[in-house]
Amino acid sequence: MASATLSGNVRETSGKGAARSLRRGGQIPAVIYGHGREPQSLSINTRELEKLLEHIAAENTVIDLSLDGKSARTLIREIQRHPFKRQILHVDFQELVAGEKVVVRLPIVLVGVPDGVRNDGGILDQTLRELEVEVDPSNIPNRVEVDVTSLTIGGSVHVRDITLPEGVEIVGDEDSSVCVVAAPRAAIEEVATEEVVAEAEPEVIRKAKADEDEAEEAKK
Repeated sequence: MASATLSGNVRETSGKGAARSLRRGGQIPAVIYGHGREPQSLSINTRELEKLLEHIAAENTVIDLSLDGKSARTLIREIQRHPFKRQILHVDFQELVAGEKVVVRLPIVLVGVPDGVRNDGGILDQTLRELEVEVDPSNIPNRVEVDVTSLTIGGSVHVRDITLPEGVEIVGDEDSSVCVVAAPRAAIEEVATEEVVAEAEPEVIRKAKADEDEAEEAKK
């Protein structure tokens, strides 16, 4: 389980004007909420948060948030950014409660070189890069690893094929494709050419037969 620390301050002011003032002063408006807890407005140091986000996966890192001398274990649930400047405008933290599962997104990492790539020149295409799971906050994995070494040409892995640690449950469609080993482009083009030729042959035969019939008529 990945974890990090961050400090913040409880704030009494709210509204757009107060938020703009915070940003001008190098602070980011934020809020913390959780089970049995009223949402509470916070301010976070902009530079400290940006530096932290450069080194963690915000979606699945537990953050020990220090607030005026008290600590809360949290997950970042939403980061609002300016559409053009990429400036952070607001952050939502969810306080974690012991024994209460949360839904997080984990990165999917493919491990190994598929047989179809190594021996037949195939192409490995990863179609799903994150997996949504439900898990106790104390057991959040850093990532999900999928072994692809045995995949041959045309072979694939689906969400239902993934083995997860005990206590981690998949959320969503288990039939979704994770990755597939496609045939090399040259082989695909060769098959396509053969299909075109196969479709053209009956026409050539029919044309040749028609020419023979015309020749026979001319002899009569």
